[in-house]
Amino acid sequence: MAESPEKPAVADLEDIDRSDGRDVVELDSDYRKWRRIVRRVDIRLLPALGAIYAISGIDRTNLANAFVAGMGKDLGFTTGSRYSIAVCVFFITYFIFEIPSNIMLRKFGAARWLSFLAFAWGICVLGAGFTHSWKAIVALRVLLGIFEAGFIPGCAYLISCWYERYQMQTRISIFFSLSLLASAFGNILAYGLIHMDGVGGLAGWRWVYIIEGLITIVLAGLGYIFIIDFPDKIHLARWPYFTPEEVRIVQARIEADRGDAEFDPITFMKTLRTLCKWQLWIYALLFLTSGVGVYAFAYFLQIIVKGMGYTTSNTFLLCAPPNIAAIPYVIIVSKVADRLHRRGVVVAFQALTAFAGLMLVEYCKNNGVRYFGTFLGIAGCAGNVPASLAYQANNIRGQSTRAVASGLQVCFGAIGGVITANVFMQREAPKYPTGIWVAAACQILTVVLVCVLTIFHKWANGAADKGRRVNEGMEGFRYTY
Repeated sequence: MAESPEKPAVADLEDIDRSDGRDVVELDSDYRKWRRIVRRVDIRLLPALGAIYAISGIDRTNLANAFVAGMGKDLGFTTGSRYSIAVCVFFITYFIFEIPSNIMLRKFGAARWLSFLAFAWGICVLGAGFTHSWKAIVALRVLLGIFEAGFIPGCAYLISCWYERYQMQTRISIFFSLSLLASAFGNILAYGLIHMDGVGGLAGWRWVYIIEGLITIVLAGLGYIFIIDFPDKIHLARWPYFTPEEVRIVQARIEADRGDAEFDPITFMKTLRTLCKWQLWIYALLFLTSGVGVYAFAYFLQIIVKGMGYTTSNTFLLCAPPNIAAIPYVIIVSKVADRLHRRGVVVAFQALTAFAGLMLVEYCKNNGVRYFGTFLGIAGCAGNVPASLAYQANNIRGQSTRAVASGLQVCFGAIGGVITANVFMQREAPKYPTGIWVAAACQILTVVLVCVLTIFHKWANGAADKGRRVNEGMEGFRYTY
């Protein structure tokens, strides 16, 4: 039976389902084994996924570094809205291919599919280093969107199948924090690569694409080796990392936590029923609102900082600290959220943090204060990526539902990217008042959406406590709010 959000996830032996007739000693042994298994999954799965996700963040946003480093002038991106077009087209295909990719993930297996996606987009990034037209960059970013589309929802889906509900936000935050680290050092890496200007007869911005593309291809190969599949799909001859008994323990824990350890095939009717759940669209909107802020800083932070009067070299160096500072913040807040079994209040708090940061960036005259605003803005927006993913994952059941729901949620992140690309207009650079206010408005919308979900979740849990309702088709299931 699933536990109430008011209790730790099977933290006490009294909370464990004894319907299978096993005694306390055996259950205690399983619990200790489970803890060891979780640590091994942490070591094996999170670094592998996090490393590839980290480079994906660099690969999709290195357009900004290349632009500042000379690509803008060399390929004519300073004319009209060409830069915004290049930012925008990525998200169109990114949106379209999210759910189909999650279906393919189950068909081909996590290691094969996720590493293939990384390899394919690495080729696209590498190719960008040899282009001579802004239109070619746009075409490659269309392909980049296709291949990157399935990675984040695939990772969220895979992680949700290995961990209990109140272990999830911390794990997603660790996985996501590696991308923040990469974003920070990606700017420093770009700064170093730009100094290769003239090596091999190539401009410095071309080396940004070439080296980062090669790194992605290498990580894709390592991902194939280290990424572990879904618990129900592990072929023990190929993955001796877990014994049959350990796989049984994992599945038993997940079944006790939320009753969806076994995969149920994805069908057209199940997909339709899943898409008819109105709550999923609210979770998706929460990912959209955080995505607008995340992509605003990812694509335009360099331009905003450079507009404060700093040199190109200093701009690259100054863009690293806000991302680095966000890492401990995101992990600590996630651990607190998991320990307290709360999601909505954490999402709302971080949205208000991001709002404060955006207002400092837009309205303060002192550049030091504006720069501090980027710390708050990045921390709040970045923190809500794992928070909103965990918020949804905690409140749905069924693996087919998770496959569709995670794809839908990250689809809306792509819409957030499209919005960002269109409201941060080149003619308003480097302050971007329209873009900043749209990103700020999204944070206020986040708070409103959290209030709606919280009211519903409290009502539904109360009705379930009185026996008038069964949440998510499972007796004892309680929503996390």
